[in-house]
Amino acid sequence: MTNKQQSRKTYQGEKNNKERTMGKLIAAVGRVLEQKGYPGLTVGNISKEAGVDRKLIYLYFGTLDKLVETYIKGKDYWVSATINAVEYFGNTPTAGSRGFLESLLMNQFEEFQKNVEMQKVLAWQICEESLIMSEIAQEREKMSALFFAFADKELQGKDLDLRGVVSILVAGIYYLVLHSAHTKSTVCEIDISTAEGMDRIKDSIKNILGWAYDSVEKPS
Repeated sequence: MTNKQQSRKTYQGEKNNKERTMGKLIAAVGRVLEQKGYPGLTVGNISKEAGVDRKLIYLYFGTLDKLVETYIKGKDYWVSATINAVEYFGNTPTAGSRGFLESLLMNQFEEFQKNVEMQKVLAWQICEESLIMSEIAQEREKMSALFFAFADKELQGKDLDLRGVVSILVAGIYYLVLHSAHTKSTVCEIDISTAEGMDRIKDSIKNILGWAYDSVEKPS
């Protein structure tokens, strides 16, 4: 084996080891968050869960906050939705804002309901003042700005406060999921831990969007 081949092999091995270790640390953040909640996100807990030296957190991520931010951005529904929306709105959407919004909210409801880690993250965002969560919230608002810029053109001159409607729907989804997860009880006799309960809320989301759009699309 030549010196050049040996050097390349060593470099690739170091790179692969770094990527594996980073992956272990990012995954460990999720497990610690699920087991201990946001107060448990310490260097000691994360490095122990990952089975690696705590110094590697600083070597590969710089700070604990940057590691946690990397994890959250990889899991957060709205951050990934922003990327998809860039492509969607860059073309000529046939479904319009109504179809896109319905799909977005349905997916949010399903993803959030089954993602325990992100439920913990949102509870953290609501209950604690955090620079990390503030930055993540700003990422979500980028999605909002992109969507509403498109919707405003479509609804120009029509009397519909779509931002108000969407705010209520997003907040309702968050509340229903967190309430169900934390209390194991119903809201208005609906249990979203069941398929029937999920379907009832999905149907209601569709109805609310339908009423909102129909109110300006149909003649009074």
